[in-house]
Amino acid sequence: MSKSIIAEGNTTNHAIENGLKQLNVTKDMVEIKVLEEEKRNFFSILAPRVVKVELTLKEEPKKEGSVTKKVEELSTEEQDIAFSNVDTFLKEFLKKLGENIKYKINKTKEGLDVYITNEDLGYLIGYRGETLYAMQNIISAVASKGLNHKVRVILDIEGYKAKREKTLQNLAEKMALKVIKTKKSVTLEPMKAYERKIIHSFLQENPKVQTKSIGEEPHRKIVISLKNK
Repeated sequence: MSKSIIAEGNTTNHAIENGLKQLNVTKDMVEIKVLEEEKRNFFSILAPRVVKVELTLKEEPKKEGSVTKKVEELSTEEQDIAFSNVDTFLKEFLKKLGENIKYKINKTKEGLDVYITNEDLGYLIGYRGETLYAMQNIISAVASKGLNHKVRVILDIEGYKAKREKTLQNLAEKMALKVIKTKKSVTLEPMKAYERKIIHSFLQENPKVQTKSIGEEPHRKIVISLKNK
């Protein structure tokens, strides 16, 4: 059941601010309803004005990565088919993009790990990896051709994922220190699910802060706040 409180103030904004302080949350984490706003007239002009609002915490979304999906393992034969599918595709695809582009495919029980290397492949990564992840989905579909289930493919280009993970971990650490110092929650800009998962995981063991995701895709974002004692 969602938690609700009644807060008061001499203006609507003041009442909301008081309620947010009581709940120790940010405005986008609550539903707000104005309950009572005293009507002003000539005889009550000198009396203190009172505005009452009800703040209800939005239902906390399930944290990314909290549920582990079972990955269907591939037989040796299925690994070989998936490998052949992707190898054929990449040979033709990368040939059209230029020279000296190398790739490596590793078979695993869960699918394939694909690595592409060339110093001029920034356009295949795209803004924050959007093109890379779109291409990963395409290669996964290619790998699954002729099989009865989808093959998981993990694609990396020029070590982008490791670099991005480090960047996000540094951001998480910096923002956690800010929350601890100011005792105020911090809301990060919208991120993809895989990026939010990195931050959730990195701060999971931090004894002083907690994380949660709010909002709807594609504008879903992380809130970092102090842990309740």
